[in-house]
Amino acid sequence: MRGVLGLILGGGRGTRLYPLTRDRAKPAVPFLGQYRLIDIPISHCLNSGIRRIYLLTQFNTESLHRHIADTYKFDAFGESWVHILAAQQTLTSTDWYQGTADAVRQNLGYVLDQHLDHVLALSGDHLYRMNFNDLLEGHVAAGAQVTVCCTPATEQEAPSLGVVRTRRAGDILDFAEKPADPASLEEGFRLSAQDIAARGLPPERGPYLASMGIYLFTAAALAEALESHPEQSDFGREIIPGCIRNMRVRAHYYTGYWRDIGTIGSFYEANLSMARPEPAFDLHVPEWPIYTRPRFLPPPRVEACRIEGSLIGGGCEVAGREVSGSVIGVRSIIGPGTAIRRCVVMGADYFEGTQSGDRAALGIGRDCVIEKAIIDKNARIGDGVKILDRSRPTDADADLCAIRDGIVVVPKNTVIPPGTEI
Repeated sequence: MRGVLGLILGGGRGTRLYPLTRDRAKPAVPFLGQYRLIDIPISHCLNSGIRRIYLLTQFNTESLHRHIADTYKFDAFGESWVHILAAQQTLTSTDWYQGTADAVRQNLGYVLDQHLDHVLALSGDHLYRMNFNDLLEGHVAAGAQVTVCCTPATEQEAPSLGVVRTRRAGDILDFAEKPADPASLEEGFRLSAQDIAARGLPPERGPYLASMGIYLFTAAALAEALESHPEQSDFGREIIPGCIRNMRVRAHYYTGYWRDIGTIGSFYEANLSMARPEPAFDLHVPEWPIYTRPRFLPPPRVEACRIEGSLIGGGCEVAGREVSGSVIGVRSIIGPGTAIRRCVVMGADYFEGTQSGDRAALGIGRDCVIEKAIIDKNARIGDGVKILDRSRPTDADADLCAIRDGIVVVPKNTVIPPGTEI
């Protein structure tokens, strides 16, 4: 893997994750109580032996840049680094990134200056575990110029993803990004039972093949694809279909756990699924860790509280009466008598000293009931607040919160007065 450059696309405005992306870039959104979304692709690169990684960023980047600087420090005598390529004005370009492909095109000089054989392009908001050595071996053995990682998808999932049609040998014949026409999807991309078996895919996972947004290019193929069509700005809609017409493009079949966690609903479900007794994505894999910023926090302190099916981060103080089916992030404070049910509580960036004045204390106060909610960092929720899982709209905005996919989201640094009911 010494000849592979990792290239992680930091994403656009992150509107589907708003308001979690109100004050931060999408890859910087906290995840599972102690990580950031960006930690997932970087960890897979490092565990696979890819030691040179570029991260392309553009919107709300300060906290993301700070996390990278605080986390991925390597010794001065090695070849490992994670460098940020932020959008910038140059003599040849004064525009923001217009899409995933345009972002790479604007930084193509930095990519090619590394003089590496292959470039692995990754998304910053997916949850999976993949050894990229297997991907590279298949790519080289097939003599491919581009390899697209593909995973099975159901009828419900396929219209929101990029779907591919392949030969049984693995060559990709066609690619459609988020196809809107059910008839063309059914006719052109649905796999028969025989096709599924011939590709070694699990039939229960669905009859379609979806792109995972993971692309392995030879450096020459990437340069040719981007430079020959300077008007094309998106990998999925334009660059990959063009490569299929002009290059050897193959599929790498992946049948493990994979989720696009770019929406509030998928983000919420991915978090809570990790707290269940047998999570589909196992964090306890010592030979393949997920790295993050080292913190020197005390162990969580739990008083007379019933905790069931939940993850509790370091530095927490939990005195509530119940925490069930939830993820409680670092430095969270939960007051006496409070019940937390099916929630993602992101915690706090700091410990607060003595509280003075009328302002609510950092964390969740006494005798609250919080259900089916995401509480972003540094929130101050007063005593007796109730956020109840009752007849909510699917999407709505209010002064103190937003509702997305039926989930109440309390933005970062929000103060909710005592006795408030939502």
